[in-house]
Amino acid sequence: MRMTGAEMVVKTLEKNGVKVVFGYPGAANCPIIDKLSFSSIKHILTRNEQGAAHMASGYARVTKQAGVCTATSGPGATNLITGIATAYMDSIPMVALTGQVATKLIGKDAFQEVDITGATLPFTKHSYLIKDGLDIPRVVNEAFHIANTGRPGPVLIDFPMDLLKKEFDYPEEDEDVNIRGYKLMGKANESQVKKVAEAIKGAKKPVILAGGGVVISDATNEFRKFVKETDIPVVSTMMGIGILPSDNPRYYGMIGSHGVKRANLLFNRADLVIVMGSRLGDRTVANVKGLEEGNKLIHIDLDPAEIGKNTQPYIPVVGDIKDVLEQLTSQISGYKTSKEWIDEADELRQRFTHKPVCEDNGFVNPKYFLNVLSEKTNSDVYLSTEVGQNQIWCANNFNFKTPRSLLTSGGFGTMGYGLPAAIGASVAANGSKPVIAVMGDGSFQMDLPEMGTMAQWDIPVKMVLFQNHRLGMVHEHQYLLYKSNYQAVEIEGKPDFAMLAKAYGFESGVANENSEVSDAIDKMMAHDGSYLLIVNVNPFEPTGDALNEATLPKKEDK
Repeated sequence: MRMTGAEMVVKTLEKNGVKVVFGYPGAANCPIIDKLSFSSIKHILTRNEQGAAHMASGYARVTKQAGVCTATSGPGATNLITGIATAYMDSIPMVALTGQVATKLIGKDAFQEVDITGATLPFTKHSYLIKDGLDIPRVVNEAFHIANTGRPGPVLIDFPMDLLKKEFDYPEEDEDVNIRGYKLMGKANESQVKKVAEAIKGAKKPVILAGGGVVISDATNEFRKFVKETDIPVVSTMMGIGILPSDNPRYYGMIGSHGVKRANLLFNRADLVIVMGSRLGDRTVANVKGLEEGNKLIHIDLDPAEIGKNTQPYIPVVGDIKDVLEQLTSQISGYKTSKEWIDEADELRQRFTHKPVCEDNGFVNPKYFLNVLSEKTNSDVYLSTEVGQNQIWCANNFNFKTPRSLLTSGGFGTMGYGLPAAIGASVAANGSKPVIAVMGDGSFQMDLPEMGTMAQWDIPVKMVLFQNHRLGMVHEHQYLLYKSNYQAVEIEGKPDFAMLAKAYGFESGVANENSEVSDAIDKMMAHDGSYLLIVNVNPFEPTGDALNEATLPKKEDK
């Protein structure tokens, strides 16, 4: 069958089950945009290419399949870069389709030419520059296979515009994807898993560190069964939040520089740390060398490149965590963690768990707000965050009950992620769950134009704006380390956010004190459609344990 390169792209997208493409048109990718209009695939026009990549990421987190974004050549393609890198660092499947200048102009510094495959090489699983239109079906199929399998991640395909317009013969039958050098991991080595089982049986104080790899492996049921049968205490990274419900008796919280004290203390007291699906980055474990002492580290990961990269484990296990957990559960049948260790862990929980202050003091306590939001929604929402204090407050104070319910940029720390990711998640959820975007007034101003995407496509997202008139986390950093020399963190020239929401046709509300929180949340959640809730918080509200709440300035001192 004869068809243009662009028609080949769209037909192969359809064969891969694509329902939505997020993007922004330009001359080089217009052939694809044109043909999408005749297909079953919905193209959602964003307000920026970076937003398109983040929307594809949010969509992928909900559907567990690669999200798709598109941009034109040159600046359109480079605007995708931050979103692609964000997806790469959190192992989110994505396929990015970029237009390119005509084949004969490549390498001649043509108008809006950029080597986007070279630019994204360090943070894509793979990238393609199409040189022959007959390769399009094969390459698109391979891209989805690579993005979705193994350790997921973004794949980029760059299409010269002349090949998108030219006609080719579409193959009558698709070939099976068979990529030389790309082989999926088989079962984990049974002898290594047996060593893990023996180490657990011999440990007095074991702890599991659950990372995003457990979520990616879709191993929730296996993980929860393993923990229930063994009673081993669990802490998590940010990307592992929700693998156990936050109120599960064996879950003690997020560890790391912005984690909770009880989790960090428990982690440090363990005589055996079982790391599942975490790269052990610097924000998670500051002193990785300490884990190597005393043969206390077991590291289980699908990606062999992660094992030994940051610290050398006592027992390394390369394999899919779902498979490893199934093997482990059968090998340690009847094992239970000692009552003494559980009592010690529970004592830490009791000593270092504090209810957020809820008295009125001229501000809303964001931790209290998130407690109430969790209760009123029964945690049955997708909660998307920006990066900064709002992210940490959410991670440590919302009662997450399921994996993938927290959408956040854990590995890359990307401001400007939260609202577009929430939009992508809302498109994927299609009304099955409310989607809430939690933002600070710094990060929100990186996202503002995407409210236009919400308005145009009638995408319902509840927006919670923690307003403190500061870049809160950097402000706190300067307070602690730079003798309160506040530079470039006080936000002036902001819009009236309520009026801005109204300009887009959205309702809004405000909460100035804790006594107003309950009613404000009720109004937001009862509203049919997008809603902005402005929550005024103290500029000196601590992110975590770093500051004492008693030292916070009063409202008039802000």
